[in-house]
Order: sequence, then C-alpha cells, then structure tokens
Amino acid sequence: MAKAKRMYGCTECGSTFPKWAGQCGDCGAWNTLVETVIEGASPPSGRAGWAGDQANIKTLAEVSVEEVPRFSTASGELDRVLGGGLVDGSVVLIGGDPGIGKSTILLQTLCAIAQRFPALYVTGEESQQQVAMRARRLDLPQDRLKVMTETCIEAIIATARLEKPKVMVIDSIQTIFTEQLQSAPGGVAQVRESAALLVRFAKQSGTAIFLVGHVTKEGALAGPRVLEHMVDTVLYFEGESDGRLRLLRAVKNRFGAVNELGVFGMTDKGLKEVTNPSAIFLTRAQEAVPGSVVMATWEGTRPMLVEVQALVDTSHLANPRRVTLGLDQNRLAMLLAVLHRHGSIPTYDQDVFINVVGGVKVLETAADLALMAAVISSLRNRPLDTDLLVFGEVGLSGEIRPVPSGQERLKEAAKHGFKRAIVPRGNAPKEAPAGLQIIAVTRLEQALDALFE
Repeated sequence: MAKAKRMYGCTECGSTFPKWAGQCGDCGAWNTLVETVIEGASPPSGRAGWAGDQANIKTLAEVSVEEVPRFSTASGELDRVLGGGLVDGSVVLIGGDPGIGKSTILLQTLCAIAQRFPALYVTGEESQQQVAMRARRLDLPQDRLKVMTETCIEAIIATARLEKPKVMVIDSIQTIFTEQLQSAPGGVAQVRESAALLVRFAKQSGTAIFLVGHVTKEGALAGPRVLEHMVDTVLYFEGESDGRLRLLRAVKNRFGAVNELGVFGMTDKGLKEVTNPSAIFLTRAQEAVPGSVVMATWEGTRPMLVEVQALVDTSHLANPRRVTLGLDQNRLAMLLAVLHRHGSIPTYDQDVFINVVGGVKVLETAADLALMAAVISSLRNRPLDTDLLVFGEVGLSGEIRPVPSGQERLKEAAKHGFKRAIVPRGNAPKEAPAGLQIIAVTRLEQALDALFE
C-alpha cells in the first residue's frame, strides 16, 4: 500500500511545497499554505471509486430518468426544504449561529427516523450524557437511536460500516480530524479531507449524512469554500437566538428547489413546524399605523405574506442614514432615488429605516413597490388600509414590472382576508379571487395615487 505523502498547498494558486513557509514561492501570497495529503502513485488494489462502482460510459438516452426515491424525515417543513424528503447517499450540510437550534432539529429528526430505520448520531462537541439529557427534556423517543462520541473520521467510518445506519449525523464537521494530517481539527485541510471521506462513504454505502457546520462572524460557513461544493445540499438556519421563529433556508440543493424556506417555532419541547407562516408573520397591530404594509413574497414553492415596516424621520446628519433589516440596503437607496425622480417625493434630508417583520430575508425584487408604499406612508404620517396588499418590481424609469407567480400570491392574500391589492398590470388575473379587488398599475405615479384612495 502506497504511503500518503504530506505536502503544503497554496489556497490561492494551488502550488505545492514539501515544507511550510509564510509566503508562497510562486504567487507571493502570504499565509496561504495549508497541509494536504497526496496519495502515492500506485493506488491500493480493489479500492472502490467515488460511487462504489467501476467507471462506465452511457449515452443520455440509456440513462434511467426515474425519480430519485426519497424517504420522509417525519418533519413536513424539513422535507419541503430538502425537496420532498431525504435521498439515499445524500450529504446535507446545515449551518447557523450558535444556539440557533441546529443540534435540536437534527436530534428530533433522528429520533423520529430511528423508529423506522437504523440511525446513528455522532457528536464531537457533547458527551453521550448531554445528548441523552436533551432528548429527555424534549420528550423524544430514545429506545432506538444510537449515539457515539468520536472525533476521528477513520473510527467513525469503521463504526458506520458495521452499524449500517440509514441516516447519520456528524455534529460537527469542525471537530472531526483524520489521522493522515497533523494539523489541528477545524483547519482547512482537516475539514476538507474529513468531508471528502464522509462524502465518499455516503455514496458507496447509501447512508444519508447530515453535517453540522459552524459559521464565521460574517454568517458564512466556516472552513474551505470547497466544503459547500462537495455536499449535495446546503441549509442555513436563520433567526434571532432570543426570538421564537426559526427559518431553515436551502441555498443549494441537487435534489430540489433552491431558496426553499421552512419555518419552525422554538418551544420548551423543541422545534415545532409552522405550517401556515403567513398567519404568524401577519400578527399586526389592531389599528392601522403609518409606515406598515403587507406584501406577498415567494419562497421556494409557496407564497408567504409578510409585513414591511418603514420609519422616516428628519435627519440631523450630513449623510442621512439608510438602514434595512431583511432587505438589500443598496436597493433601498436606488428606490429612494426613483421615488424622488418619478414621484416628486424627496428623502435626501430624511433618515429611512426599513424592517421585515419576523426576521424574514426578502431577496426578490417583488418587495420594491411595498417598500416604497411603506416609506410614503411613514413620510406623510398616513396609515394604509390593513386589508391592502402590495407587490411589484419598480424599474429605474418608474415602470412597474410583473413578478413570477402572481396568481398564487393573490390567492394567498384572498385566503387571509385581504380586500384590495395593488399589483403590476402583467400580474392582473382575468378573474380576481373572490372578495379581492385588483388595482393594476404600470407606472409609479399610478401606484402612488391608488395607495390612499
């Protein structure tokens, strides 16, 4: 068997060196050399490939296109984010802030799966007693789930080959190390090599694996960026640690839709599914208040109604403040310029604060018209009707552009009792939902006139 050779590779240019140095000799970058392993020239005999089979070639017509079989995690919201359930041999990376609930949701999921299939929970951060205490506190079934405390990846894979679990959790990938490298756990090389061994094991054995990943202070997953490329699905757990709502968002999914969103509520018995998130996010004040409007956003495969709030106040600074929570700050600056140019409403001497209630991050342009409506309502101190819905994209020339899935957004609004909707003309249906008046607009000026009718 060929012996693995340790080298140091540059993360910038890819050059390798036999010894570590502070500066790369090829590209000149500093502190970019990390330890890596280069296998010998002759691979071990009988070693299986990435998918466990010998390489073969087929034409596209010969490849079976049957739907990938899935199995449920016993959580409807988690199944939704995963694209309909777990796929055998898939590797799912889940990240989020400390204390957000990553370990909680995975422990709940594995305890439920263990009632039907073999499951293994591997933890490198907690003891078996701590995991058992959490399971008892959450009133979870504990008689079938197997728990292992280990950080050596070779020992974990050897145990998994004997146990043959259907689903396995690694909590967390930053605590796992391989004996082939001398660097400390959590380093770039350790995370990359450990994840590569786990992905290879998942593809060969058909075991679905959940990897828990730490995040940096900027909110991105810690470790090498290649980690997100190696796995099949990347999930982010969002929300305030002191709040009640948790949002599980898919940013990469080889087996389902991207940007799918699952909503959970944190309780004393763990995370509970929120099957109707619009009802949660629309908990508004009894009386209409200035600067508040409801919009319909599209998350993955379903519409969701959220409240957009704005506060506009006279600024005493040379550069007025533009603060957004849940929306793009640069887009706010652009929309305020459009509002001044085409709506004759200046805000250059005003501080503007925007918030999406509930901690939701709205990434689509359908929020443009609702954002401008909230700003105008706060600036003029005139409340909008509580049964008014607004959505649409605003262009730089003041035109109102249609957005995808307009029909489904209007049906969701009608289901929750909204009476009026200001929408782009391209989204106006031939037949409006029962009880909902549609006001179709093509220009910003028309939308401003319709707001306070």
